[in-house]
Amino acid sequence: MGQTRILALNGSPRPTGNSAHLLERFAAGTSRNGVTTEIIHPHTMNLKPCAGCLRCNVLKKCSIRDDDWSWLSEKILSADVLVIASPVYFHHLPAPLKSVIDRFRSFIHVAITETGLVHTPWAEWKKTFVLLLSMGSSDDTDAAPVVDLFQFMTSILGPGNQLHTLKATRLAMTKQVVRKREELATLYRKLQLPEYLVDQDYQRNQELLRECELLGERLSGI
Repeated sequence: MGQTRILALNGSPRPTGNSAHLLERFAAGTSRNGVTTEIIHPHTMNLKPCAGCLRCNVLKKCSIRDDDWSWLSEKILSADVLVIASPVYFHHLPAPLKSVIDRFRSFIHVAITETGLVHTPWAEWKKTFVLLLSMGSSDDTDAAPVVDLFQFMTSILGPGNQLHTLKATRLAMTKQVVRKREELATLYRKLQLPEYLVDQDYQRNQELLRECELLGERLSGI
């Protein structure tokens, strides 16, 4: 059995944002098993938006040329574990990452029927999906549209897919998830957040980082 292939998409345009730190901890966990997590940043890619042309229903691949989708799609298809690390912008994914997800349409045949759509992947996937989501909101239901999308995607791409989700809340500023307790106290005063939240949020952030690392270790050892 070969080494687990792990591909991660960091949807944040901030190189040192909270998403990057969550992903860094996940990758630290995979490295314990000698597995390298390949990280790609959609906002740096040349990727055109899906045009909704439906030609992939015939071609069995995206018809758009002259961008980075060809090599990225090959990496996606060959990955055993696909990690999506992203902030939540207005209840959804940032635009560059959403453009990547829209191009997933080319992996599936879609038939229009009188009762709805029938989705049939060209080949059934058996992958592990991981969502590492960070958001400014104190309520993790802010990320519900993203989670719903991936629950739908994993189901239509094949019954053998799995989805793991970790959600980080009340992260309004860059690097906040790794800030020290004293730094959080200063930040919360500026944000006019109750100071009693400092200790519980610091502990929660530390636990979340540990969960990311442990999940990376566990999934890379499959």
